[in-house]
Amino acid sequence: EAFPVRMMCRLLKVSPSGFYDWLERKPSALQLADESLLTRIEEIHELSDGVMGAPRIFDELRDEGFVCSKNRVARLMKQQDIQGIPQKRQWRRKKSAMRPLGIANELERDFEATRPNQKWMTDITYIKTGEDNLYLCIVKDLYWGGIVGWSMSVRQTREVVIQAVLMALWQREGREPVILHSDRGTQFTSAEYQQFLKGHNITCSMSAVGSYADNASAEGFFGQLKRERIRRRRYETRAEARSDVFDYIERFYNPLKERQLERRTGDRLRFTEPSVETG
Repeated sequence: EAFPVRMMCRLLKVSPSGFYDWLERKPSALQLADESLLTRIEEIHELSDGVMGAPRIFDELRDEGFVCSKNRVARLMKQQDIQGIPQKRQWRRKKSAMRPLGIANELERDFEATRPNQKWMTDITYIKTGEDNLYLCIVKDLYWGGIVGWSMSVRQTREVVIQAVLMALWQREGREPVILHSDRGTQFTSAEYQQFLKGHNITCSMSAVGSYADNASAEGFFGQLKRERIRRRRYETRAEARSDVFDYIERFYNPLKERQLERRTGDRLRFTEPSVETG
């Protein structure tokens, strides 16, 4: 509005007719498609509490039927300054106990399952709070990737593991045998834990010495939980941490995995509703 259009076109070496044609031109089909795609990207990113990056948003869009590439999703997110939380690669060593006699690595890094409650994986991690650590044990179903059992405790004991496995047993339909894989932590090698598994038709599977990748699926969930939720919070009490972990698993992570499974296979999972006091 400050200068005449024709003068600006002359100085910028643009024809007035070309400028007016551009001004009145309707958006192209590609522009309209990008706008529609960007709207859904923003919705998915907001529903994830801002934690999803381009790769995971691309997977969600593909499951929903959108035709696009990962690079296109990344380009649109960059234009709107939409970012997820990147994963930091960390390696750690921990002491392992002796694998009990007769226990083998039943999975042999075959993490594919053909049905629910066929292959489970379990592990323990800790969460820092103002009242000291809170320990979380999870049981993950390798068929659909959801957390079917979990428990929290102020101590890292075999009881917290057994409680998590009990929750997984309560929610499953039927009593078919299941393989439960873990590392060789003392909680998993204890005689009480081994006896518990035998009494519930569970085949124990354990990693070999130094085989950290054997438990990668459970470690991957812990990394995602801490990256997307725990490291973004400060828990003054263990009760705050319990409530937030419950919210992440049952209100965000598991529903997301259920939707992905239903889109991929048409299967709908049915579980017994967990209680907030679990663990």
